[in-house]
Formats: sequence, structure tokens, C-alpha cells
Amino acid sequence: MIALIRYTFSTVLHTQRYLAPVLLFTGLMGVLTVNGSGPLPPAYASSAGALFVCSTWLTIALMSLDDATQRAIVVISSGRSLKVLLAVIGTALLSCLALMVFGLFFPLWVGSYDVTPVDLLLGMEAQLTCALVGIAIGVLCSRLVFRRQGYALVAALALVMGALFAKGMPPVNRLFNLMATTSDSAELLAPAGGMLAIAAAILAAFTAVTQYVAARKE
Repeated sequence: MIALIRYTFSTVLHTQRYLAPVLLFTGLMGVLTVNGSGPLPPAYASSAGALFVCSTWLTIALMSLDDATQRAIVVISSGRSLKVLLAVIGTALLSCLALMVFGLFFPLWVGSYDVTPVDLLLGMEAQLTCALVGIAIGVLCSRLVFRRQGYALVAALALVMGALFAKGMPPVNRLFNLMATTSDSAELLAPAGGMLAIAAAILAAFTAVTQYVAARKE
């Protein structure tokens, strides 16, 4: 598994397909969090939203690194197609963890906040929740499921917009509503933990669906 993750990292670095989603993330962070003040939960909701969009795009890019022939070679070399899929998910998650550090501390650098360890923990929960959901959407909307890129793009946009704007929809919209209306981070830790568990379940379910569809096609 470690070798597969290293292979995925080296390939994405060589092709530079990470640049567009990472630049989008930093751009959104600059627009949404510069010169902020007051309670931190709304600022971290913005950071999580930026990471949500970035993780979706980045995962789709990672899932598209190899063409059909190269993927077949990698699958045969690794022994199981599921290992290849999990390696891509692991690469996306590690990348998002690195971006989370920026998402946690950039608002503190450019804004005026009174930060506590509880605030940082809430920010980590929120960003990890959105990263997991974004990775799940990216996996499901990859070419392992959709052979035509146009269909994959429409599906990804629909799922992203639904997760962001469907009122009360857990985990993303529900989490953002809680963070926008509650200024006490301590009160949000338990609900945010619940949203994180839902996000992990969504990722597991979408991964299982993607693997099932890919195995049938291959």
C-alpha cells in the first residue's frame, strides 16, 4: 500500500494535476478568511468549505492519472484493484491533511481572533468532515464509474451543490449551519464529531459502490 501511495504521489507531482485544485483552495481561503474577526467557527466553516471543493477536484484528478492500459498494469502489479483504489484515497486524504494545516492557521494569521485549543479541534473536525465528503464525491464521480467526463462533471457538480446548499443536509450543510449560528466551539465539538462519523460512512459507502462498478466493468 505504501508503494502504491508513493507511486500516486510521484505521478500527480510529475503531471502537476494538483495545481488547479490547490490554487482554488488558496484563492478561496484568501477571499473568505482575510481580515476576519470575532468567533472562529464561521471562519473555520469557510476553510472547510474551501477544502471540500478542493478535495473533490483533487480526488477526481488523482483517479484520472492512469489511462485504462496503465491502470491495468498497476492493478496486476498490486494484485487487487481495491488496493489501487484505496491508495488513491489515501493519497487524497494525506494531501488534504497537509492543506488542513494551512486552513487552520491562515485565518489566524490574516485575521484577529482569540484562539483556544477547542477552536483548533473544531476546525480540524470541520475540515476533515468536508475532506472526507469531497473525497467520496471525487471517487464516485471518477471514470471508474462514469466513462464520459461530461456525465462525471455533471454528477460531481450536482453532489457538491447538494451537499453545500440542501438545507439541513448532513454532514456538510448541517455542519455549516451549526458553525454559522453558534459562536462557542465547545458546544459544537459533539455535533461536529457526529458529522465527521457520517462523512466517514459516506466515504466508505461511495468507495464500495465505486469498487463494485469498476470490478464489473473490468
